[in-house]
Amino acid sequence: MGVFKEILARFPRGGLSYVFAYGSGVKQQVGYEKISKQKNNVIDLIFCVRDPLGWHAENINRQESHYSMLHLLGPRFIMNYQEHLGARVYFNTLVPLPDIDVTIKYGVVSREHLLDDLLNWRYLYLAGRLQKPVRELVPTNGDDELNEALAKNLNSAFQVALLLLPEQFTAYQLFHTISSLSYKGDFRMLFGENKQKVRNIVLAQEKDFLDLYFPVMQNLTDYVAADFNAKEIGSDKTIVLFEQDKSLLARIHHLRNAPSELQRRIVQNSAFRGDYMKIVPHLAESHNLLELVQTSVNDIVWRSSITQSIKNIPSAGLFKSLIYSYRKALKTFS
Repeated sequence: MGVFKEILARFPRGGLSYVFAYGSGVKQQVGYEKISKQKNNVIDLIFCVRDPLGWHAENINRQESHYSMLHLLGPRFIMNYQEHLGARVYFNTLVPLPDIDVTIKYGVVSREHLLDDLLNWRYLYLAGRLQKPVRELVPTNGDDELNEALAKNLNSAFQVALLLLPEQFTAYQLFHTISSLSYKGDFRMLFGENKQKVRNIVLAQEKDFLDLYFPVMQNLTDYVAADFNAKEIGSDKTIVLFEQDKSLLARIHHLRNAPSELQRRIVQNSAFRGDYMKIVPHLAESHNLLELVQTSVNDIVWRSSITQSIKNIPSAGLFKSLIYSYRKALKTFS
């Protein structure tokens, strides 16, 4: 935790609701050196703040070099740029901290917009990152509304994954499906990301995923059961094997609990028209339900990934954007 304490000490602490770190520089992935031995990886962070204007004003005063030329337009412009475009996150990219020998990329999001994404999957952007194990640096500190939203996001991811999975599946298949929710529709997966990214995350972090989703499994015991001592076919290797209820009533239950933005996209993409809750029984009987759900998830991610990536170019500055894009492109061919 030492390096994270040194990083956090540089930033305004007032008004922080939640801070977490994520990515290959924080959580182990297959194909990377152990975290403790990594030298060139960027540490990714998200600051969830109650007052974006005040937070940016103080942060610019402390360290304006973190910002592109946009900071010359003032903290109110930065706040508006954050709050009204893309996935409602403002990123400062490739920020060197030479005294502690690390480089960071950090995003700033308002508590209001983080709650919206977690509960409704408005952008499935930060919600997608929080469907995978992360490292909490500043906990929610008794913020019941935010805690409930974080839990709801995990529950939504699990239930949508159940709609996409067969009757029996392994823990690897489950967490690969969950992790893919926020990647399959991301245009950067076409060019700019390692094609094995989801596999590399899940293989290295399966235990962390199990810990993260254990409360969800307990809440859904009427619909899914887990055998933690199953044997892999053809070997003595112990695996976690799940079996779910694939009945019509189970599918109806999962669809009714889908986040509101996903509900809206499903209606748009389906052959049925009308109030979502009224057409759920018809959706649950559709022969193409799996494709309908996956396409609707992809639609959310596709739009937010494009708009946020375009938004990140001015906030990073052209030079940093080119460097960051080059590094991402290398991962495509790694």
